[in-house]
Formats: sequence, structure tokens, C-alpha cells
Amino acid sequence: MPGVLANDNYGKSAIRVVKVVREGARHTVHDLTVDVRCEGEFRAAHVDGDNAAVLPTDTMKNLVYALARQHDVHPLERFAALVGDRLLTESPRAMRVVVEIARHEWTRIDVEGRLHDTAFESGGTEMRIACAGSARGAPAATEAGVRDLVVLRTAGSAFSGFPRDAYTTLKETRDRIFCTSVSARWRYGEAPTDPDAAFGAVRQALLATFATHRSESVQHTLYAMGEAALGASDEADEIRLSLPNRHHLLVDLAAFGLDNPNEIFVPTREPYGLIEATVRRKG
Repeated sequence: MPGVLANDNYGKSAIRVVKVVREGARHTVHDLTVDVRCEGEFRAAHVDGDNAAVLPTDTMKNLVYALARQHDVHPLERFAALVGDRLLTESPRAMRVVVEIARHEWTRIDVEGRLHDTAFESGGTEMRIACAGSARGAPAATEAGVRDLVVLRTAGSAFSGFPRDAYTTLKETRDRIFCTSVSARWRYGEAPTDPDAAFGAVRQALLATFATHRSESVQHTLYAMGEAALGASDEADEIRLSLPNRHHLLVDLAAFGLDNPNEIFVPTREPYGLIEATVRRKG
């Protein structure tokens, strides 16, 4: 039985771009990873081996570099939309282009109380995310987010009242370490007039809620974080949150004649609980 091409897309992933903006003696580093995906009428390439409509992915990569030279790459949301719109022009058979950008953070090194103009240290694992979906005849659909924002709290987190069966060994607790690596993505109904302010407000709402919410479970706090994020930005319509539970297990020190009043833990990476949900604005 012959096959039928149901859907397809192609593009260039992991395009690494570092742009140094020199404003006199003070420099700013923008360290980006760009992913580009084209969707459209590319059936002939798959079925007939006809590449007449296939813009090379190497061309996509070079276009990103050229646009980064010619335009500001910040705010990320606007640069993502710019790349998407330009690729629609360069690839006539593309009906939609999705551009996702992750920014790797660098912070200025503190030298005797003064932030250095040209020296930086890595900002850790956290990345700011921007995504623009550009389609012909429609405004770009914009998303923003964070990836791998590692947070930890040492009080105010519980897990109890869960069902038990023959395989349950987990003890109930009213006081545990809560550590997670937050990945969140929120969709804007309308592109914000100030993307930086909107991003900052949502990120701060996520952090403040994680820190202060009286948590009965990861699920409980995830939902509270989602509600707070939507409350922090009128433009955001929904937010998708992924919270892997980075377990910290209490170490049994009885063999050494020592107690352990919730002080000594071993952090584990695998296996881990993975809690995910989407919170959408009512209406």
C-alpha cells in the first residue's frame, strides 16, 4: 500500500550566535541559540526528490547571522519575528515559519565593588526563551519563557495524604526540601509593547510564588505559579509549566550513632518525578 505524506517540516537547529554590542568602553554580550522550522508545500521534495522549493538550511543559518549583524537581537521576541518574516520572503513555498531563541545568560564580573565593562561570568543554567510563529497574512504569534531555572526551598513544602498500596514505601512529610528546574512558556494574546517588562513581571511572579506558596505538592505549587504568572501580565493568555522534582533524600545516620533532624540530604537526579500542566486564562 503506498504511503501518504501527512505533514512535514524542516529547518536549522542549534544555530549558535554571539553578538558583542560595543558602546564605548562598555560591552554587552548576547549569546543565543536559534532554532528555525519551516512548514509548507514541500511534498515534491519528499515524494519526487524535487528540491526546487527547498531553501537550504545553510541559507537559513547565514540569514540569522546577517540579520543579527544588521538589527538588534534584543528583545528576543522581536528578533524572532524578524527572522520568521524574512524567511517567509526567502522561501515562497513556506506557509509558516517558527523561530525559537534561547539566550544564555552572562553577568558582569564584580571587581572590588564595580561591575566590569568587558568581563563576564556564566549566569548558570537558566535561559530566556522567545518563540515567534510567522504565517502568511497573519501577525506573528509570540511566546516567551524560561528554561532550566533552578530553585530550591528548605521549608513550607509537604507531601501527604496520598494513596498507599503494597508497593508504596514513601513516607508522608510535612517538611521537605523542594527543588526543581523550572521550564515555563507563556503565550501572548497580543505582542507586549515592552517585552522585557512583560518577561520580567512573569519571571518574578513565578519566583515569588515558588518561594512563598504553602505547598501541599509540586502540583499544588505549579498551579499557584501559573495563576500568579497570568496575573502578572495582561498580555499572557496561558502558560505551560514543567517542574521536575529534584529529590533530596534524608540520609540515615543511625549506623554512626547520629540523628538527622532534617539537616543532611543526598541530592539525586534520576529517577525523578515530572509534573507538568497548562494554566489558561478564564474567559
